Amino acid sequence: MKILHTSDWHVGKVLKGHTRVEEHINVLRDLVEIAQKERPDLVIVAGDLYDTAAPTPDSTRIVTRALTALRATGAEVVAIGGNHDNGPALDALRPWADAAGIKLRGTVRETAAEHVLTGTTAGGETWRLVALPFLSQRYAVRAVEMYELTASEAQQTYADHIGRLIAKLTEDFADRSAVNILTGHLTVVGAKMGGGERDAHTVLGYAVPASVFPSTAHYVALGHLHRTQQILGPCPIRYSGSPLAVDFGEEENTPSVTIVEVTATRPARPRTVPISSATPLRTVRGTLPDLERFAERNTDAAGWLRVYVREMPRAGLREEVQDLLPNALDVRIDPDMLPTRTSPTAAQRAGRSPSTLFADYLKVRGHDDEGVQDLFDEIYEEIPGGAS
Repeated sequence: MKILHTSDWHVGKVLKGHTRVEEHINVLRDLVEIAQKERPDLVIVAGDLYDTAAPTPDSTRIVTRALTALRATGAEVVAIGGNHDNGPALDALRPWADAAGIKLRGTVRETAAEHVLTGTTAGGETWRLVALPFLSQRYAVRAVEMYELTASEAQQTYADHIGRLIAKLTEDFADRSAVNILTGHLTVVGAKMGGGERDAHTVLGYAVPASVFPSTAHYVALGHLHRTQQILGPCPIRYSGSPLAVDFGEEENTPSVTIVEVTATRPARPRTVPISSATPLRTVRGTLPDLERFAERNTDAAGWLRVYVREMPRAGLREEVQDLLPNALDVRIDPDMLPTRTSPTAAQRAGRSPSTLFADYLKVRGHDDEGVQDLFDEIYEEIPGGAS
């Protein structure tokens, strides 16, 4: 059978105040075209369909249309909730999803059978899929209790709970006459971060060892980390990565989806298919003359820029940079240009005027611009009682 594995769409993502609606439409159109060309038997969306738990109507429209278009290719479609998604809200869409022939799982349900999906391909290959949405630490404990598994709640780690839950859900994987697949939204120990994930749900107590996955699984389709990568473990484990770089920390990632060919008797063979319409992100550093030369050499360059300016801070500098580079969404002073002096202590501030304190602040920040000081003084004088 053939599987298309994707995750971490993050529809609704805003980058430095700039909407990415059109980018997501183009990227998901590419994804559907890949599905039309590859003709997978099964499409797995491994969480984080949305960037926020309260998606806009536009975001909901984009996601539901993409899922519908993927189903229209003839593939079975399974999507799970991620840590950015509102699991209960996804579950509320299940009547629509069921009518559309889409399997949507937003939260862990009390019945294990809710998360074990089965099917048969047009070629007669039987498959079994465990769909495990993202679980916070609190709900991981609840999920373990729902299935009446043992061990003291207070003494168990998040990884213990996830491991026991997966063991329960994959009990039928002992039968290897079907293709056994698991999809989850998890961080695996040793995996590389993509650069734009939510740290609170990827580090500390949220990482699980690869050993939580059974050796009887033919393929584990993961979401959560935005970098495409294979994980060493007891079975084939893979992150598909995000089809669109969600922040500048991901500019080196290659937006893509994963195509997997596998049978009950043959190991999974994954390959990466790039998403060609993904808007690139770049970081540029230099003085204003450097940036001017960059703009002259890259007149037709597409993508969004993060710019570190090697100039001392001054009023209007951001606007000057954006005049040169209109696609610069994030403009910052290069940290090397900032002084290392510390601000005055409370004792040093006592008895000094706001104007003098603000002047000290500008010096500490390396902001040598008399116009800014004059503007502060003018505004302060307009405050009732400010000059008294």
